[in-house]
Amino acid sequence: MTKNQRLILWIAVLASFVAFLDGSVITVALPAITRELSGGVTTQQWVVDAYLITLGSLILVAGSLSDVYGRIVVLRLGLIIFGVASLVCAIAPTSEILIVARGVQGVGGAFLVPSSLAIIIANFRGAAQAKAIGQWTGFTSAAFIAGPLLGGLFVDLLSWRLVFAINVLPIAVTLYLLFLLKQKDVHERGVKIDYPGAVLGVLGLGLPVFALIEQGNYGWGSPIIYLSMTLGIIAFAAFIWREKTAKQPMMPLGLFRVRNFGVGNVATTFIYAALSLGGFLLPVFLQEVGEYKATVAGLAILPVTIISILLSSWIGGLAGRLGPRLFMAIGPIIGGAGYLYFVLMDAHPNYWVEVLPGVILFGLGLTITVAPLTSAILGSISEAQSGIGSAINNAVARVAGLIATAMIGLIIGSRLELDGFHRGMLVTAVLLILGGVVSAIGIQNPKPGAPVTAAVPVQSPQESS
Repeated sequence: MTKNQRLILWIAVLASFVAFLDGSVITVALPAITRELSGGVTTQQWVVDAYLITLGSLILVAGSLSDVYGRIVVLRLGLIIFGVASLVCAIAPTSEILIVARGVQGVGGAFLVPSSLAIIIANFRGAAQAKAIGQWTGFTSAAFIAGPLLGGLFVDLLSWRLVFAINVLPIAVTLYLLFLLKQKDVHERGVKIDYPGAVLGVLGLGLPVFALIEQGNYGWGSPIIYLSMTLGIIAFAAFIWREKTAKQPMMPLGLFRVRNFGVGNVATTFIYAALSLGGFLLPVFLQEVGEYKATVAGLAILPVTIISILLSSWIGGLAGRLGPRLFMAIGPIIGGAGYLYFVLMDAHPNYWVEVLPGVILFGLGLTITVAPLTSAILGSISEAQSGIGSAINNAVARVAGLIATAMIGLIIGSRLELDGFHRGMLVTAVLLILGGVVSAIGIQNPKPGAPVTAAVPVQSPQESS
């Protein structure tokens, strides 16, 4: 590895680490945020979804921006936006300012992960590329071990505001490393940015999400709600039409005609909707109802990450030999069984008896699912399409999480209590099981001797939370 390659690897790792760390700490801090800024479940939903709206709708644009302006330029811009927004989140005096800043954070996040992975792929080849991607995955996985623990300690001992301020140091270091790199950026010729598609995407996601979250405050009969929902659906339909007719679409719809790509993204929708719904409700319930400290609530789901790190490589190897179908079918069902176990939980759960067994089941199911899911989707398309395929699958996962989080009020009511929590766990379990059923019916194993595209991890399992 040359000096420049080592520098590039550290830049990619630190840039992604920031986005992954932010995703792993936020749910632990939600109860403390609403205790200080008020707003209840609605504010908690918006703190999560404001980030996911901009992230999910702009992540497809980020690839085009990288081609036009250069990967390093876009990465630097993402770091600056994310850093400034993080500081605003840390000092936000009201929930409204925090929510707006989280939306701006999502803009920065949309530029970070795809660009950081793209500069690895552009600067490494062959076995060196696989090794660099493995190191990138390993370091970013560490964010999920550090995130809940750091977030819980900050909330319990200092302030929830440090959950956002913690981003500033790695961002500053990454910007300094980019200054040292002094590498000439690469620009693709003839690439155009689909600005109308980007605007329609934001409106098509944002307006229905606004209606779903705020219907509890205004009621479905309010013009604010039904007009937002109607206009959002129209905008989303226009977005699909735009992507079908544009010369350079952000989301080539023809990819969905590839069986494993299309079916895999349907499974992704169910699975990542479940991850977001369960990942939101469990740590919040443990704190607000179960009276766990934030640190303990953060550590409660840590076995999921540990199981993933220990077994994901082995599972990926097995799936490579046996094909992804079996793993994608049984993995979500095992994960769903873990959430069904949480339905037995009482208002003050004993961790070792009522929480840990379900966490272990879910962790095993998720680990069995994620690597084969990524391989099935990206292995079904050509290597030249793997970049846009990864971006589309990432966007599908984000949008699924966005909608699931927006529907929490419909599932649990205006506040989180035991009955609402049980309904949420049941819905989460059903979504996971549906993901398994869809995979069992629709996924096909590659034919013996068929070339398999090397799959790049789309995202770590808990990132969608």
